[in-house]
Amino acid sequence: MITARRPFAVYAITRHGIAIAQRLMAGLPDADLFVSAKLASLAPATAKPFALPMGPLLKETFTAYDAHIFIISVGAVVRMIAPLLENKKVDPAIVCVDDAARFSICVLSGHVGRGNVFTDRVASILGAASVVTTASDAIGTLTVDILGRDLGWTLDDMDRNVTRGCAAVVNATPVLFVQETGEPNWWPLDRALPEGVRYATSLEGVDPAAWEILLIASDRTRLDPAAWENSVVYRPKSLVVGLGCDRGASIEMVERGVDALLKEHGLSPKSVKAIATIDKKGDEEAFLALSERRQWPLRTFTPEQLDVVPGIENPSETVKRYVGARGVAEPAALLAAGAEKLLVPKQTYTEEGAGRSMTFAVARIPFPKRKEIES
Repeated sequence: MITARRPFAVYAITRHGIAIAQRLMAGLPDADLFVSAKLASLAPATAKPFALPMGPLLKETFTAYDAHIFIISVGAVVRMIAPLLENKKVDPAIVCVDDAARFSICVLSGHVGRGNVFTDRVASILGAASVVTTASDAIGTLTVDILGRDLGWTLDDMDRNVTRGCAAVVNATPVLFVQETGEPNWWPLDRALPEGVRYATSLEGVDPAAWEILLIASDRTRLDPAAWENSVVYRPKSLVVGLGCDRGASIEMVERGVDALLKEHGLSPKSVKAIATIDKKGDEEAFLALSERRQWPLRTFTPEQLDVVPGIENPSETVKRYVGARGVAEPAALLAAGAEKLLVPKQTYTEEGAGRSMTFAVARIPFPKRKEIES
């Protein structure tokens, strides 16, 4: 039984298919090769032989790989995988290659599962034609469901308005991209925006009803209700949370505190890029555990670095006597974010009976705005 998740599985059931698979393996060294047991003598020693039909094997491998590359006809593959499909959020990519290696065809999970990317990669290795049929890729417009993914952006809700957003963009209806935060190169900076798409950096003065849909890049959870209802919302990694705490504070208290304070200030935890603190707290178990649980890198700074950061709003000589800097949470957030102004100044979180407290501050990572600003 295969349990470890792997990048690629390659399947071949003919002589020509095995020869093509070996070319693929040279370009995909982290792939596993599965071959028909009857032709195993023609395959590399590392190949995994299987008995036909393939149904029992695919039940084992289907969720164990990011992408399945079949050197088998599309029709046969569709019939084999049909009983295994769940939904676009979890299904792996499926790529088919013909027995002459003329075409690399994306069959399933072109966007979310990165099937289009894998299809192009297979085509490049084999010198084949890449066949991608998703509309946005075919006409070269925005891919709404994975926009910004390479930059670390995530969708606030994969099920809300995404299909409608894809249709709006593909049909070149009026679409407004509102970028409150995040990297500007979500669309190539040297290319004009696609037909129908306009750009703004604020929702102020925007009438949601004037647009087929809004695409909003924001770390805020409190958006105008009308805009929210007519939007796809992206969460760029745009926030740095500065932290301080009493020695020995529990991970549970710190985690509850961070969540409560983010919620109180209308900020999405999906947009946290990192947490930051003083180097003396670099071994604090609660911070290390929070970093591990949330996959938020922990950045630390020396007292000397923190003490010269401008823009802190709550300097304390008492704190300086203890740690060597006038603050921890505020300057750590500013320094890690490269920001000049705090988004949320220092807050203190305590729980009755906990015996420990924590401090919290947030800075937003600045971003250069694109040129296509709508007046």
